[in-house]
Amino acid sequence: MPVKVYKPTSAGRRDMTGHSFEEITRSHPERSLTEALRKHGGRNNTGRITIRHRGGGHRRRYRIIDFKRNKFDCTAQVATIEYDPNRSSRIALLRYEDGEKRYIIAPLGLRVGDTVGNGANANLRVGDAMAIKDIPVGTQIHNIELLPGQGGQLARSAGVSAQLLAKEGIYAQVRMPSGEVRLIHERCMATIGQVGNTEHGNVKLGKAGRNRWKGWRPTVRGSAMDPASHPHGGGEGRTGIGMPGPKTPWGKPALGKRTRVNARTDKFIVRRRGKRR
Repeated sequence: MPVKVYKPTSAGRRDMTGHSFEEITRSHPERSLTEALRKHGGRNNTGRITIRHRGGGHRRRYRIIDFKRNKFDCTAQVATIEYDPNRSSRIALLRYEDGEKRYIIAPLGLRVGDTVGNGANANLRVGDAMAIKDIPVGTQIHNIELLPGQGGQLARSAGVSAQLLAKEGIYAQVRMPSGEVRLIHERCMATIGQVGNTEHGNVKLGKAGRNRWKGWRPTVRGSAMDPASHPHGGGEGRTGIGMPGPKTPWGKPALGKRTRVNARTDKFIVRRRGKRR
């Protein structure tokens, strides 16, 4: 899917790009597969802001996605490819042989009219979902379960895919998009192929307003604040942060500090992801 470049008719339009939406075949979602999505402005149940810089944004309805792919008794045909405002990938509407409809994440190469299946009805086609034990080594997969029957949680963003590297006993080695190699149970489900909308990361917003439409409020640099408001604040003119390592507004280490503490699942990580450059 190519990226659309806008003419520089204003300062906000200059250097702005967007999606061409060539693959979209329907503009309105299946109403029976949507539900209300309430906004909270980053506040928890006590009214305190726990996620900063959230608020506003365009109204949305949540599309109910079938992450479990647990309908094993029949195959389905792709009815539409649709836009989903709640995720970076596109979604596909499946119409099963018995008339039931479900949404799935649309993989790269899936077209209207294609046939997909789950479990025993799958045939290693793009969009088919099956247990990892039935997938050949080296295959690109996405929407991967961490626990059997829990539903896909890994590799669901636009353009990403994981690769099945090896199988050892009841576990398989899967290389994640981050480069991490992880052990996953062979009974966990995964979908064949790479997630579509691969050009998502190349889109330039062009103006602050497009972030506001997405529900993101402005972010202020800590170095632009006074010392009472942020550890990086204060000083005459532009100054360094004056401390060993960057901090959060509450004085905790930030920007690269490892925070993962989960000894129970450490044994499933074969190789850690590398440092981001």
